[in-house]
Amino acid sequence: MLKKDKKYTYFEAGEGKPIIVLHGLMGGLSNFDGVANYFSEKGYKVIIPELPLYTQNILKTNVKAFSKYVKDFMIHLGIEKAILVGNSLGGHIALYFAKSYPELVRGIVITGSSGLYESGMGESYPKRGDYEYIKKKAEDVFYDPNVATKEMVDDVFATVNDRMKLLKTLTIAKSAIRHNMAKDLPKMHIKACIIWGANDKVTPPEVAEEFNKLLPNSELFWIEKCGHAAMMEHPDKFNEILNNWLVSHKL
Repeated sequence: MLKKDKKYTYFEAGEGKPIIVLHGLMGGLSNFDGVANYFSEKGYKVIIPELPLYTQNILKTNVKAFSKYVKDFMIHLGIEKAILVGNSLGGHIALYFAKSYPELVRGIVITGSSGLYESGMGESYPKRGDYEYIKKKAEDVFYDPNVATKEMVDDVFATVNDRMKLLKTLTIAKSAIRHNMAKDLPKMHIKACIIWGANDKVTPPEVAEEFNKLLPNSELFWIEKCGHAAMMEHPDKFNEILNNWLVSHKL
């Protein structure tokens, strides 16, 4: 179902106001199936670009360059303004985008976002050949470890055992730390919805509280029995919270 258009590969569904979804470092486009299916039926056009995490020059493998990539993608599709939804690194890119190009943003939604706190997977890389260790790391992303399917674990294992992908993963992790948003957030008056797993081990709950404190125009919503990827683990609850927020702000 992916569209290929020049240098861009993306999923698109529905008609209406654009929602651009930004995936995380180890996250595929399918992580947002629930969001795409739900909101494409609610009068939105849901667009999920494949971010060039492993395909750009290493000098363009950072949060700032990915943010510029999203801007160029919007211009290419003729989108003037969009709601950005981002998980993990995708949330960080959405925040950096909103700081850099506020005129292109109607609102942002972040879940398990980096940008303030990076626990990173860096410490696991010396053991990258250890499948059981990678499996444990993947399971830790979720409250229910069974959400981490064998296919998902195999994907992560393949990524961390590919030397160039590993190098780029570490480059992105360092970039996330370098592009800390703490000083920028208080100046960003964009409408922001923060949806967080109450049991997130990757970006713990206090990170969500800090985002909510620093962003002037934000609201924070919790999902119980939920880890780092709320839109995967509790898609119905995630969609309900997001839909109510969009309706209340007429977005």
